[in-house]
Amino acid sequence: MAVVGRRIVLIDDLRSFVGDGRAARVARTSAEGVEVLGGQRGQRLDELWLDHDLGGDDTIWPVVELLERAAFEERPFDIGVVYVHSANPAGAARVTQALGRWGYHARSAAGSSQVGYLEEQPG
Repeated sequence: MAVVGRRIVLIDDLRSFVGDGRAARVARTSAEGVEVLGGQRGQRLDELWLDHDLGGDDTIWPVVELLERAAFEERPFDIGVVYVHSANPAGAARVTQALGRWGYHARSAAGSSQVGYLEEQPG
């Protein structure tokens, strides 16, 4: 069951939270992710879930660059934990390392059962 009042953002082109009824803001592209995070500026974000590959040529890097720039300017986003749940191991490792370097509590959540496809995907 979702904890009432928690602020959670999920940036993933295909997956959503499954099974626990977790309320979250969902962005499907990096541009949407940047916009959603901009709207959260100055507020505590309990969890940020990031997928690396967002369809086509889109990746999570514009979001990572926003977070890095904020930390560089000594105004980091207030985020409890950043979960990188990407199925791209190399991309996930780079994101986790980049954010950790700037003081964000980033951890790998690859294969997490908390995010998944809500409908059967075509094969």
